[in-house]
Amino acid sequence: MKPGGTEGGSGSFLMGGGLVLMALGMYLFLDSVRVHSGQYGWMSGMIGRGRQGMETTSMGIVFVPFLIGVGVLFFDAGKKWAWWLAGLGLAVITIEILSRIRFVLDMKTTHLLMILVMVAAGAGMALRAFAAGRKNSSQP
Repeated sequence: MKPGGTEGGSGSFLMGGGLVLMALGMYLFLDSVRVHSGQYGWMSGMIGRGRQGMETTSMGIVFVPFLIGVGVLFFDAGKKWAWWLAGLGLAVITIEILSRIRFVLDMKTTHLLMILVMVAAGAGMALRAFAAGRKNSSQP
């Protein structure tokens, strides 16, 4: 018998407590992250550097391949190159939008360390309960 009268705690308590602790730590971490949009994305940054760093007045150029592809598809949907062009245009637009996102972590280091400890402790508790459950189910 282990100190305390149990083999390390009830599996459901460890699993539930670990998941709650991990979820709380993740919530606090995500709550402290601020999301901003940046000035340049992937395409706009390349175009701006190509113009000796001059800022572009419009980034509508990234829509041109998509619009040409969609226009040709409305004319004749059987053209394979138009499907590829529309897909490529949509991918470029998506990459441009996602590359402009900037994440700013706005918290003190001590708070970050406490949050990371909460996540790690919760994960450890949940994994311990999972391992104990597997060990008990494999024994006859």
